[in-house]
Amino acid sequence: MYTTKTLQDEILRLKKENDICILAHAYQSHEIWEVADYIGDSYGLSLEAAKASQKTILLCGVRFMAETVKILSPQKKVLLSHPMAGCPMAEQITAARLAELKKDYPGYTVAAYINTTAELKTVCDVCVTSSSALKIISSLKNPDILFIPDCNLGAWISKKVPEKNIQLIKGGCPAHTGISAKEAEQARALYPDAKLLVHPECLPEVTSQADYVGSTTGIMDYAKQSPDQQFIIGTENSIVQHLQYACPDKQFYALSKECICSNMKLTTLMDVYHCICSNGGEEINLADDVMQKARRCIDTMLSLG
Repeated sequence: MYTTKTLQDEILRLKKENDICILAHAYQSHEIWEVADYIGDSYGLSLEAAKASQKTILLCGVRFMAETVKILSPQKKVLLSHPMAGCPMAEQITAARLAELKKDYPGYTVAAYINTTAELKTVCDVCVTSSSALKIISSLKNPDILFIPDCNLGAWISKKVPEKNIQLIKGGCPAHTGISAKEAEQARALYPDAKLLVHPECLPEVTSQADYVGSTTGIMDYAKQSPDQQFIIGTENSIVQHLQYACPDKQFYALSKECICSNMKLTTLMDVYHCICSNGGEEINLADDVMQKARRCIDTMLSLG
């Protein structure tokens, strides 16, 4: 029988023995963070995977993230830690649906949030992340932009760059859109000295109340660097725990007890162990033409960002 510590020690030993790089998204549990080689957002992890010397990459996150890793590192073996770990937002628009939308918005540049499937990326013009979206959209020459699929992130960007004609499609992250303006008001009242840090995937009536709006990485960096001592965290609740470990002298509160990504929570430390032992997870395989076409919109993001 394993304890958390002995299981972690075994994972650390086996990943070196089997030449495996472990990537953990920020929303993974802290016990998984502790065995990972790199921790971060979806795109940052993909870049780390491309630089890693290991030939096998284990992505502890959700499917679209593992697909992005494969697109940027096609020569490597890429494993998704749990086969059922998907992303509801990534599955909200299909390539066929986008083809119909393009007919309604001829001449528009299609900007896709990185939280999209590899297949959908093949028919988009540029990809963005929550941290790079504002810069990328501002850099586009075409003023007419169709932003998919997160209308909340798109609305936040639209307010920042009014010179752009940004058309939005209804879609978004169920965990973040579930946070209400009332919850933000209640949290403000309960913790009057705390700064409210919110992800742009939240509703506009929530982000409008925030002291800071930014990506998960941005939220964590802000909290770590700020001289303030109390923070209300308006993103996936695992970030509260991670910040408590990182800054034990500060206090962190969840904006909503319901902001939990059930797909991220599917992966357990034992799942990681089974993957390292070649007895779990799912290998991600994409057709060569899908990887080539999907990479174009990612490369455009790189050139602009």
